[in-house]
This record gives sequence, structure tokens and C-alpha cells, in this order.
Amino acid sequence: MDIKETFSKNLKKYRNELGLSQEKFAEKAKLHRTYISAVESKRRSVSLDNIQKIADALEIETYKLFIDEDGNTNE
Repeated sequence: MDIKETFSKNLKKYRNELGLSQEKFAEKAKLHRTYISAVESKRRSVSLDNIQKIADALEIETYKLFIDEDGNTNE
């Protein structure tokens, strides 16, 4: 699995676990809804600053966004 796919799947998973729409999540992360949509659909890469904003808004450790469903990190 590639890193963009892993990141996008995890972002969506954790966002849904919080019960947040893309719009509400984007507000919480201080990012635009269309940006969150583009990241979740793998149309856009994410900067380090925005990775941290996303993790903070999800209330998780940053590394969790890079672990695939088998528990492996993307290398």
C-alpha cells in the first residue's frame, strides 16, 4: 500500500470515529473542506505542517496516520 493511500484511509477512519463531517473536521483542523476532501481522495499530498494539524484535530499521535491496516508503517 502506498503512503498516500494509507494516510487518506486513516484520516477518514479517525475522522469518522469522531463523528465529524469533512466540513466540521476541516474547521477543527483550521484547513479548508476541499483540501480535506482532496487528501482523503488521494488527489493531494500533505505538508508536514498540515499533517500535524490533522493529527492534532483527530486527537491522535501523528504516526498513527501512517500505519496500514496490518499494523505496518509505510517505508
